[in-house]
Amino acid sequence: MSNMASERAQVSDSDLVEPKPAGAAKAPLSLRQAAPAFGAGTVIGALGGLIGLGGAEFRLPLLLGLFRFRALEAVILNKAMSLIVVATALPFRAATVPLAVVLASWPTILNLLAGSLLGAWLGAGWATRLSSRGLYRVIAVLLALIAAALLFGHGTHVVGALVTGEAQIAAGVAAGFVIGVIASLLGVAGGELLIPTLVLLFGADVKLAGSLSLAVSLPTMVVGFARYSRDRSFKVLAANKMFVSVMAAGSVLGTFIGGQLLGLVPDYVLLPVLAAILAISALKVWRHK
Repeated sequence: MSNMASERAQVSDSDLVEPKPAGAAKAPLSLRQAAPAFGAGTVIGALGGLIGLGGAEFRLPLLLGLFRFRALEAVILNKAMSLIVVATALPFRAATVPLAVVLASWPTILNLLAGSLLGAWLGAGWATRLSSRGLYRVIAVLLALIAAALLFGHGTHVVGALVTGEAQIAAGVAAGFVIGVIASLLGVAGGELLIPTLVLLFGADVKLAGSLSLAVSLPTMVVGFARYSRDRSFKVLAANKMFVSVMAAGSVLGTFIGGQLLGLVPDYVLLPVLAAILAISALKVWRHK
């Protein structure tokens, strides 16, 4: 596979069509395409509703491989689907994590947003111009280290914030900036990094951390999405509106299912699941070209 930069250079308006083998004529979305699009949206949406993720780290390989989108187009589609998952998962989780509890943690949300909004804007701009395999390797190592910290270092109970006061604020802004950049570069919501940050840095309960992650991800993704709209590859959304609609419908159904499961799954199960997701994401990002 060629690198993302060379792939982007080959993009033309004729490329922005329904997912299909290269060289095929543009055609309406078929049942054969619709079924996996809806199914993938449902499964990934359920994961997002349960854990508090956009699910983009699993959706991106499907968009690139199964559905045959070019790299930047896949990132933009991924961002759109993640935005839908994040926006719907937060209210669907409210039965277990009330929105009032989430809003009560507004200082933490603003702390992370102070860095993530700038990071999202800058990261989206970089993603439309360049690609670095080395960056993917660094992100993969970071994901793996956080997974290990959650699984072996943190245990199943919240033990309190790592730092407090001004040091926590500074660390929160820095973490938010890095997460915002990574989220835009990969087209992800950033929950796979936000949740461990909220648990480890701020001492949040893992279920509350999932909802706080969604609250931070939503405005961060909107900023990144707005920046992507200035690139011509953004046309992929209009050119594939049926594909987007079908996957979006599955995503909404999935987030509803995940939100209902949240009250049934205990914390000591969620942390290992999150660690496993991080480990799998690390492998996928490491192998990404």
